[in-house]
Amino acid sequence: MEKPLTLVVLPECYAICRLAADAPWPAWAIGNFVSVTRTADELSVVCPQKAVPPETRCESGWRCLRVAGTLDFATVGIVASLTTPLAEAGISVFVLSTYDSDYLMVREQVFERACQVLRSRGHVI
Repeated sequence: MEKPLTLVVLPECYAICRLAADAPWPAWAIGNFVSVTRTADELSVVCPQKAVPPETRCESGWRCLRVAGTLDFATVGIVASLTTPLAEAGISVFVLSTYDSDYLMVREQVFERACQVLRSRGHVI
């Protein structure tokens, strides 16, 4: 992927939560951007941090960038074009993909730096 991407900043701060694998679907996992994934080992929830009950095991303080537009499944290298420069800059990421797009999450305290790194590689935010 050599073409620069346009990224849209989601307005809220998010939390990444871990529940037991057999936990019920959390009624509190609501908002404009929510992801719930069940595996044999866990129920992972990403949602606005303000929605998370205080007793929930989670990492809060994440900002999110969405790749603008609808992505074709045949397109190669989208996530790599975002994560490689951030990895080179020592910035940790959490990535989610949906049918239409990819989402890149970075800690709030390094968000501006992450945006600078991505802009330096030609991406538009």
